[in-house]
Amino acid sequence: MEKLQAEDAPYLKRKVKGGSLDVHPTENALIVQYEVEATILSQMGDPMVGECKECQKIIRLKSLNANTDIASLARKVVEECRLIHPSKLPELEQLLFYLQNRKKSDTREKHSPRDLTPFEGMELHEEANINRIDDYVELLYEDIPEKVRGATLILHLARNPDNLEELLQNETALGALARVLREDWKQSINLATTIIYVFFCFSSFSQFHGQVTHYKIGALCMNIIEHELKRYDLWQDELQKKAAAYILQQKSKNQNVKKEHEKSFKKYQGLLIKQEQLLQVALYLLLNLAEDMRTELKMRNKNIVHTLVKILDREDEELLVLVVSFLKKLSIFLENKNDMAETYAVEKLARLLPCKHEDLLNTTLRLLLNLSFDTGLRSQMVQAGLIPKLSSLLADESQRQLCMCILYHISVDDRFKSMFAYTDCIPQLMKMLFDCGESPMDPELISFCINLAANKRNAQVICEGNGLKMLMKRGLKLKDVLIMKMIRNVSQHDGPTKNLFIDYVGDLAAQMGGEEREEYVIECLGTLANLTIPDLDWELVLKEYNLVPYLKDLLIPGSAEDDLILEVVIMMGTVSMDDSCAAMMAKSGIIPALIELLNAKQEDDEFVCQIVYVFYQMVFHQATRDVIIKDTLSPYIPSASFNVCFHGNLSYPVHDLSAPHCTVEYDEEWGRKIQSERFRWHNSQWLEMVENRAMGDDGEPFMYGDDGEPFMHNGDILERPDLFYSADGIIPADGTISPEFFIDYQNGDMGQAGGFPGSMNIDTFGQSSVTPGQRPATAYGFRPDEQFFCSYFGAASR
Repeated sequence: MEKLQAEDAPYLKRKVKGGSLDVHPTENALIVQYEVEATILSQMGDPMVGECKECQKIIRLKSLNANTDIASLARKVVEECRLIHPSKLPELEQLLFYLQNRKKSDTREKHSPRDLTPFEGMELHEEANINRIDDYVELLYEDIPEKVRGATLILHLARNPDNLEELLQNETALGALARVLREDWKQSINLATTIIYVFFCFSSFSQFHGQVTHYKIGALCMNIIEHELKRYDLWQDELQKKAAAYILQQKSKNQNVKKEHEKSFKKYQGLLIKQEQLLQVALYLLLNLAEDMRTELKMRNKNIVHTLVKILDREDEELLVLVVSFLKKLSIFLENKNDMAETYAVEKLARLLPCKHEDLLNTTLRLLLNLSFDTGLRSQMVQAGLIPKLSSLLADESQRQLCMCILYHISVDDRFKSMFAYTDCIPQLMKMLFDCGESPMDPELISFCINLAANKRNAQVICEGNGLKMLMKRGLKLKDVLIMKMIRNVSQHDGPTKNLFIDYVGDLAAQMGGEEREEYVIECLGTLANLTIPDLDWELVLKEYNLVPYLKDLLIPGSAEDDLILEVVIMMGTVSMDDSCAAMMAKSGIIPALIELLNAKQEDDEFVCQIVYVFYQMVFHQATRDVIIKDTLSPYIPSASFNVCFHGNLSYPVHDLSAPHCTVEYDEEWGRKIQSERFRWHNSQWLEMVENRAMGDDGEPFMYGDDGEPFMHNGDILERPDLFYSADGIIPADGTISPEFFIDYQNGDMGQAGGFPGSMNIDTFGQSSVTPGQRPATAYGFRPDEQFFCSYFGAASR
């Protein structure tokens, strides 16, 4: 529209149309939207040109508080503001009521880590204006009070995100702020806090990080924080000295000393509040800048982790939320995690649990969860007493998931499992399990319970009351694999808990042979295999549920997964303890199937261990001994089968190495074969050396006997007594001592044969040897909750 000249428009007519009402999004104010219609009239009064413009007016309600009378305030606003028509009075009252309640909720609302609360010194009696930024910059060249005032005015502008772009273009203002901070931060803590707050406003947006880094504000903040921590230590020392002097003079009732101590303490509290405000805004800025990995690496090189751990001793909850959040961000990197381990950060974090500050509690638990993946830090958590603290927090639904994950990681270590039995953790977990009903359970919950059930004392607590009954009911009804895995762990412990399973043997056996999932059958079968109960009639169970054909079919290699086949073998080892069951399996042709499986799986140590255990159990029964030794073992076991028994794997239980000796007692021919294989196994390296040298072209005389015949010939090696070492006068070297003497001595049987005193039933490592009449209670040969000691055979002379 062309600009009108004065003579063409003798006068202007305005008309205001009342608009709508709304509340200000952040401030305690009303917004009135209205329109202004301007019409230019001719000299005759006729309208010539019209223009309509939308406008708004902000009405700030400074007197609005929790006790304000909304009706009176609404009438007052209508009277003073002509833009609001009296007919809008009910609508105005509703908006004022909303503002009043919103203000209440804001006071209860917690600040997120990225939202800084206003601090002391930010109050101003004037309103900052972006158009006067040059005047505010001029104040930065004056004395300290004027610098504080100028920085505060700029801060009020920077807190509005709409002004950041314009402030960023004013390089003079930012340069002046950076210069004042670098030169005068030691002279005024308020000045330093205000200027850092300005740059913090820029650091809240990633696109402005480059400008903040350009002025080296991050490095300067690191230096300021380090200096303030040293100053804090000096304050603490001075305060302790004055407290000690006050205690010494307290008996004399010297009022001057008391007043001086109180004065010093009040001064210390005031300084501490200002220092924590400075630390808070500086750390917030660093946390924002740490979004860039290169910047975070620079902070790490300046020991940011050690600095943050020192601040964990403070009491200010808002500052602690920030510090723990920063540590949580840093903890995802190995180097930072190692720094936290060196500074014993876990001990200081344990002090914060439990606490009433919800954000601090949640952030601390998340940091501990990150650290709990490290074995060493889990040990520090246990030493700091976190198990009972975290167990008590399981009652808090908002923190339950985090606590359960941390406790699950701790329960992975066997040495810490028993500690849970002395807290209220297990009863709470059992209640959570039962509260799930038929709905799916959280994987963290059931995984945690499975770990705890691997300990004997925990298993007893789990079975208290109707614990086992409820677990069985849920596991069998829902075909829950994880619940059955937990039950299986409970069943492996000797004592009163194992006898509780007698009532459920039939239910578990009924799960075999159907169309159940394989992993579910594995857990049920494993639970049955653990039930080494003398009073249990296994023959009746096998016949009633027709389990022998089912077990035999699964022994065929490739018929099922190896895990299921292995459980079948373990199950056979358990039922073989009964005479009638062993005879039933021998007649059904299971023994040849086991031999074929042994040949197929001879490289798998676990399979070899369990199959040999089945034979070990069966040779004790007269009904199966002849079948195993003569009718079955002779045609099926080649010489390679001896190697799997004597290849020197020290992880095998004692019964694996004792099984051949049981055979020796009942068959002389097998005894000679086993002795020969044992001799070759014990002296394999030496025999290999002699054999290799004997085959050389330039053999030396010592490789041959007195008659020039080589040591290694086609005869039986046990018929060459000159191969054995002498014992320096104790044992003659003429071969009058047979190899059986050395075998008996290695087995600890010399006491029974009138040998060396003190060697009865003791091998060369001081471990008791297992005789054929002493069978282990389980297929593993040791109790799961006891410390395992490897049983070594005595080392043969080499």
